[in-house]
Amino acid sequence: MPMNLDGAGNPLSESEGALIAHTLLGEELPREAEDHLWEAGLSYHLDEIAERHLHEAQALAPGHAAVLIGLYRFYFYKGRLAEALEVAKLCICKAARENSLADDWRRVSAGDAAFDRYENILPRFYLFSLKAYAYLQMRLGDLDEGHAAANKLVELDPTDKIGAKVLLDVLERMGQDDDG
Repeated sequence: MPMNLDGAGNPLSESEGALIAHTLLGEELPREAEDHLWEAGLSYHLDEIAERHLHEAQALAPGHAAVLIGLYRFYFYKGRLAEALEVAKLCICKAARENSLADDWRRVSAGDAAFDRYENILPRFYLFSLKAYAYLQMRLGDLDEGHAAANKLVELDPTDKIGAKVLLDVLERMGQDDDG
């Protein structure tokens, strides 16, 4: 059963995604792939054309953070949450590799990367990717998986710089009526 998490917002917002994509390997993005990402943005309202450009960018720069974030945001904002979840999983895998972390997020510990240093883009990319995963699991009805991922986020980011606690708050309020 999908749940309403609209108040939780997009875990990988446009500004956050743009900063991460630009910083993470931004220099290594082939110009042609960048052009396809640009065209995808310009043709966002034309689903098939925008998606074709995104897939062209992916073919030219497979696994590049900018392409993955573009795909994620496209699927997320188009309401294609199952596809956004698949991209979030790819982002977690990429971020785990880039941070030399375990490939299973359940085995990652707070001391494995500089998660407490918000200015460190690579650990932040991991946290936001995991937050997207948790959020989408919850939206798609896998509340246990979403809850586990959100708890892991709080463990990795105890000061809650990325806002994972809002996901846990939503879960806690589920089933309660408006009077409390």
